Amino acid sequence: MPKFDFPEDFIWGTATASFQVEGAAYEDGRGESIWDRFCRMPGKVFAGDNGDVACDQYHRYPEDIKLMKEAGIQAYRFSIAWPRIYPEGTGQVNPKGLAYYRALATALRDAGIEPVATLYHWDLPQALQERGGWESREIAFAFEQYAKTCFAELGDLIHTWITLNEPWCSAYLGYAMGHHAPGLTDINAAVRAVHHLNLAHGLAVRAFRASGKKGRIGITWNIMIPRPATRQEQDVRAAEYCIDRDTRMFTGPVCGHGYPRAFLASMGLSVPEEPGDMEIISQKIDFAGLNYYSESAVAWDVSKEDHVRWVPTWQEKTDMGWPIVPQGFKRYLRWLTAETGGIPIYVTENGCAQKDEVVIDETGLQRVHDTGRIAYLRSHFLAMKEALDEGIPLKGYFLWSLLDNFEWAHGYSKRFGIIYMNYETLQRIPKDSYYYYRDVIAGYGE
Repeated sequence: MPKFDFPEDFIWGTATASFQVEGAAYEDGRGESIWDRFCRMPGKVFAGDNGDVACDQYHRYPEDIKLMKEAGIQAYRFSIAWPRIYPEGTGQVNPKGLAYYRALATALRDAGIEPVATLYHWDLPQALQERGGWESREIAFAFEQYAKTCFAELGDLIHTWITLNEPWCSAYLGYAMGHHAPGLTDINAAVRAVHHLNLAHGLAVRAFRASGKKGRIGITWNIMIPRPATRQEQDVRAAEYCIDRDTRMFTGPVCGHGYPRAFLASMGLSVPEEPGDMEIISQKIDFAGLNYYSESAVAWDVSKEDHVRWVPTWQEKTDMGWPIVPQGFKRYLRWLTAETGGIPIYVTENGCAQKDEVVIDETGLQRVHDTGRIAYLRSHFLAMKEALDEGIPLKGYFLWSLLDNFEWAHGYSKRFGIIYMNYETLQRIPKDSYYYYRDVIAGYGE
């Protein structure tokens, strides 16, 4: 098998998110988030799990940075917890929260690792949810103020910013399907949330440009581009419907294409935009982030309200039940390149959940032989290299995840990390995939 031979300036990173790894939920002035509240709603999270301790990275980040450095990881994508900066969402800034992220970013830089910060990875302050959450236009402007504070207080250390992570999940899983916080099931509320998330993104980009801070800013999407199950016209139509609903509702406004109006009209939905909103939302971004795990197939089904049926596929599946489709990775990268007009793209998440177990090797060391994850990563690295050879402007890759962590509604039942977490002792155990990734970064992966 050929060596990957990625460009010298290609960035190899890894990623986590605040609520999933930090813990310290009630320390140093952190306010309550919607996920703290959601975790305590019976039946919402597997086994009643919560993020109170998680991986305790709030206290153990020096250990995690040491592990990253030993693997040669060049950049660390983490998220800032809005409730640590503004415990009530607005008003008084919490200096201890800012101090934590300054310490984290400084330690990363001292280790030669570039800090990459996501401003919003789903942990909205609960106080703002009580003022309407993302259904409320007011929250977009609260986000603008929070972003301005982060740029002013952390912008000397952090030069790469991501406004939102996967707004699809925030809007649809949180407001339409009830699977994520705040747990609502109202499609009209979800569409309002879509627009206010998009507006929040645009306001943050505008604030960054006005700050004068050096660096770059973009957004991360989990675009969904299902393939039609057949070449039949109706199945192609089903796929396009999904792309409008799940992808163009987010990428369209940011990329200057507007909302998919025909889709909205067909569903009897309307976006609460006001004059000037689209100009704010569509400001130039420096890069687009793509989170890719899988690609699915759809067929037209007249018996369903939305006429879309997700159909079985033949590929092997991860522990999340997601088919492993590296060729779909290339299709997604091509689509996003066309949609964004060829701006730089970073893969901001990609990885594999599998059932891992710790064994003792012949030397008495604890090991995790996650061969399935290595096979997943290898196939996706090859797909990335092929995409690069096609001319896709791919500039870097962030493996999800550094650590096993709190997997939202799945609690601690799913493991994505290249480092195994013993949740009872908080011991970190590098898996075989950790050492494989180290080889890839060093130029020996194949």
